[in-house]
Amino acid sequence: MLPLLAFTEEVEDAIAEHRGVVALESTLLAHGLPPDRREEVATRLEAIVREAGATPATIAIVDKKMCVGLTDAQRARVIDGGAKKSSVRDLAVAMIDGGVWATTVASTMAIAARAGVRVFATGGIGGVHRGAEATFDESADLMALARYPVAVVSAGAKAVLDLPRTLERLETLGVPVVGVGTDDFPAFYAASSGLALRARVDDVERLAALIIMQTERLAAGGMLVVQPPPIAMDPAEVEALVTSALAEADRQGVKGASVTPFLLAALDATSDDVLKTNIRLVEHNASLAARLAKAVATHPED
Repeated sequence: MLPLLAFTEEVEDAIAEHRGVVALESTLLAHGLPPDRREEVATRLEAIVREAGATPATIAIVDKKMCVGLTDAQRARVIDGGAKKSSVRDLAVAMIDGGVWATTVASTMAIAARAGVRVFATGGIGGVHRGAEATFDESADLMALARYPVAVVSAGAKAVLDLPRTLERLETLGVPVVGVGTDDFPAFYAASSGLALRARVDDVERLAALIIMQTERLAAGGMLVVQPPPIAMDPAEVEALVTSALAEADRQGVKGASVTPFLLAALDATSDDVLKTNIRLVEHNASLAARLAKAVATHPED
């Protein structure tokens, strides 16, 4: 049997030498940004991780390999517009059919866990959709957080979701949600959703200890690490944009897995502030994740 994982030399060396590695998703690059910004953001995110002393590992499925770290040629194929989208349910199909598949938060976690990477930076996770009491529409990201021993650094859940129900589901699934420098659950574009968190940390070393305890010593699955975006929008403005985008999705008959990408694209197209905030918060999260990965890798054993 051929190995499922393929590492770049940089990532393979970092893992072998027990240095900090940060997983980065590829769906953001393939589907979550305007085409003219993808290469720039991909390059910048990896540079931010390296500048903070860790090794970036952008994850995607390319030619029947779970790639942990991408070559320049592989990354070009991911961002050129032809990549399919792979969540956890699609992994077997992607590995059998071949081609290029961009990984979501859930599938990036699954591959990172298989590779032994414990820290992952993204923008915002998926969660419980608005109206889920009728549709039962929830993101696979929630179960992935409960299952895979990976700490996900984010600005909370995407603003188009039902944030109170998302936080409630995370509690039900036993996923710790830890605020970095905040007592409130961030609302992606906005600094706070008004929802209180049970755990807060103010230094990376304590956060690293919590992650090691959760993912390794307790073997209790993942952890959601949240911090407010570095530039925040007014919550009322965000809600007005989301309400408008939801109405347009309903008018066009957008359903199921297509709803979230439709809404996010609509928001980006509506306001320059949305796209700017989106890119800045992902960069902000990558920086924290790099410092955290380095701290996890060097944390003394008890």
